[in-house]
Amino acid sequence: MTKANDIVVKTKQIVKKHKGDKSALIAILQEMQEAFNYLPKEGLKTAAKAMNVPFTRIYEAATFYTAFSLKPRGKHIVKVCKGTACHVRGAAILQDRFETTLGIKPGETTKDGNFSLETVNCVGACALGPVVVINTDYHGQVTINKVDKIIKKINNEEGAQQ
Repeated sequence: MTKANDIVVKTKQIVKKHKGDKSALIAILQEMQEAFNYLPKEGLKTAAKAMNVPFTRIYEAATFYTAFSLKPRGKHIVKVCKGTACHVRGAAILQDRFETTLGIKPGETTKDGNFSLETVNCVGACALGPVVVINTDYHGQVTINKVDKIIKKINNEEGAQQ
């Protein structure tokens, strides 16, 4: 099966799970993003057709919420919190370090597809600031020295799994 075909099949399964319910649109988009790590156009078209709603409605929801991405993202999503508590504790310096270490800017993905870098306004863990979230793992009181250790640990785990 081609990748596009895989997207169509998986999207149909997700929509079917929700019985094509139009009120489940956000849940469907969340599951699609979890499955593909972004919202591929082919998947959005398939969901619109399967749910019998205009593509524009699906696209509107997908572009309204910042949690959704229409661009392919890396296997590991690095989110640097830029909220006030994290900002005053050095989030900008951490962002610079991640940019240097990964060789990308926020909104970009490494060439190997392993990491994407994003900034977020707040992750709700102010007491732990500065905070970095990688996938679903929260890293609190992150320092410049911890940045390289975090990335190295993820890369080592990747190597061990292969």
